[in-house]
Amino acid sequence: MTDSRRYSPAAARNRQPILEVLQAALPERARVLELASGSGEHAVHCATAMPQWVWQPSDPTPEALASIAAWREQTGQANLLAPMRLDATDKQSWPMGPFEAIVAINLIHISPWAVSEALMARAGERLVSGGVLYLYGPYRRAGEHTAPSNAAFDADLRRRDPRWGVRDLEEVVAEAERHGLRLERTLQMPANNLSVVLVRD
Repeated sequence: MTDSRRYSPAAARNRQPILEVLQAALPERARVLELASGSGEHAVHCATAMPQWVWQPSDPTPEALASIAAWREQTGQANLLAPMRLDATDKQSWPMGPFEAIVAINLIHISPWAVSEALMARAGERLVSGGVLYLYGPYRRAGEHTAPSNAAFDADLRRRDPRWGVRDLEEVVAEAERHGLRLERTLQMPANNLSVVLVRD
C-alpha cells in the first residue's frame, strides 16, 4: 500500500513555534480553518496538541489532500476533520463557519495577490467577532526585505511565477483593515519569517 504522507522540513522546524503563537492567541476551544494545509503536518501537530480545537484542513491540490488524509488516518485525531478542497478565490468552496480562527501558513507569498484579497474578504465574513486570522511567512517591512535570504527567495518566487512574491506587510495589513480586521501583533519567527496575528472587530 502506498503511503501518501508528504514531509516538509520547514514544517518540522516551525510547527512548534507556530503552535505556541496560536495557543497564546486562541481560546482553549476553537473552530479553526486552515488554508493551503500542504503536507498536513501543521494540522496534525496542532490538533494533537490541542484536542479541544476542531481543525479543518484544506488545500486546492489532490496531492496535498491525499497527504493530509493519510496523516489524519495514521494519527486518528478525532478533532482533525477530513480535508476539504478549497480554492481561496472561489467563494463557493469556502465553508460557512463561523470560525474562531483562520490559519494561512506560507500562502500569501506563494500565490497571486488575488488570493490575499479573497482571504481577507472571507475572513471578515467567516470569523466570529474577536476571531483571529493568523498568517505566517516572510514579509517586507517599509518596502525592504528583512534578510538577504528573503530577497533571494523573493527573486526565485517571481521567476517561478510573476504573480508570486514576498509581500509588503503594510499592504497586507491595509487589505485586512478593509474587511474589519486589525493587526494585533507581529512576532519574529524561525528563518526570518513573521507571525502576523489579525483580529476581527
